[in-house]
Amino acid sequence: MLTHINEKGYAKMVDISDKDDTQRVAIATATITLSKEALEKVKNGQIKKGDVLSVAQVAGIMGAKNTSNNIPMCHQINLVGCDLDFEIDDENSCIKIYSTCKSMGKTGVEMEALNSCSIAALTIYDMCKAVDKKMVISNIHLIEKTGGKSGDFKF
Repeated sequence: MLTHINEKGYAKMVDISDKDDTQRVAIATATITLSKEALEKVKNGQIKKGDVLSVAQVAGIMGAKNTSNNIPMCHQINLVGCDLDFEIDDENSCIKIYSTCKSMGKTGVEMEALNSCSIAALTIYDMCKAVDKKMVISNIHLIEKTGGKSGDFKF
């Protein structure tokens, strides 16, 4: 039985009202590969649009908060925390993005963490596209989640 289809065959949001509130945490990642020139400009604060990682940090938080607006079947959740971390990898000329989202509620925060990483990566792309139009966003995936009925998960 499909959980997001009603008896008439139309899309529906799953009713989670009977579920218990539990603490939930999800960690996701994404990678954006840039040219060596673009990466150096990011590191040295030389991108004309501003401080790339600071703006991407805020964009990632906003992305987590707006997940239910972007993904039709996602519930609006009580997001109690979101933090992003950026790892610059000079050898592979990329930036690895990590988002940790937390909630206290009836459904998980995996989509919020994934959306957060995606929006942060897109923001980096937007800010650096004048220098490098060949950037590649890749490897978006869930690393870990805890809490909820389905239990814990580690990639």
